[in-house]
Amino acid sequence: MLLIRPSSIATLAFGVLALVCSAEAGVLKKLSPKLLSGRTSPIDLSKFQVPLSNGSATLPSPAPGLSLKAITLGRGTQNYTCAAGSTAPPRAVGAKADLLDVTPFIPPRVSPAQSLHFLNLITEYLVSFDVATIDKSKVPKLGSHIFDATGVPQFDLGPKGLLRAKRLAGIAAPPKACKGANGQGFGAVDWLALTDVPGSVGLKEVYRVETAGGKAPPSCGGGDAHAIAVPYAAQYWFFGPS
Repeated sequence: MLLIRPSSIATLAFGVLALVCSAEAGVLKKLSPKLLSGRTSPIDLSKFQVPLSNGSATLPSPAPGLSLKAITLGRGTQNYTCAAGSTAPPRAVGAKADLLDVTPFIPPRVSPAQSLHFLNLITEYLVSFDVATIDKSKVPKLGSHIFDATGVPQFDLGPKGLLRAKRLAGIAAPPKACKGANGQGFGAVDWLALTDVPGSVGLKEVYRVETAGGKAPPSCGGGDAHAIAVPYAAQYWFFGPS
């Protein structure tokens, strides 16, 4: 794998050409470096449609009266625990991720369909970079994703809103989804649709799609009690009242 140190938005964006998870990465060579220099102007969200199908199953559409408020790239870890001596599958205990602004990753002068294809490859790229490296880049963060002390998933987008959520539906990631960092791992976590619970402000639904990595190993493997943090990346599409 080509080693790239993303010291700027342009470097991080153009580095997607070094993707190791997708055989389709070569199509991006048709885009000039100038197009990958990092957009700063707002994108027209009304022209984008959230991916809902994995090819064999489909997530429910956003509820009537909602419109797209933000698209972010999540990069973090899916978190699990194992009890002492356990050989059962690790128990999921939540996730933690930074939510990056997609704007610098969408080249200007390309169609929404081309932009989505680019973003889909970006998640495979991000999962192969450690969080500390991404933190040193200039890619702006829109917010964060955590699970609170009661196990409720929470998405804080600052002035764009706060979503406290519960699972509405889920489907498996597509068979060809990136398994993890550098193409190695136990698989991509499910695509999800989540809806709001009390405490949310300005946001009603979020979709986690185009996932890369995040699945735990099939067994805790015995031994001492321990925690497992599995790197993952995903697109998060946020919807709120129109």
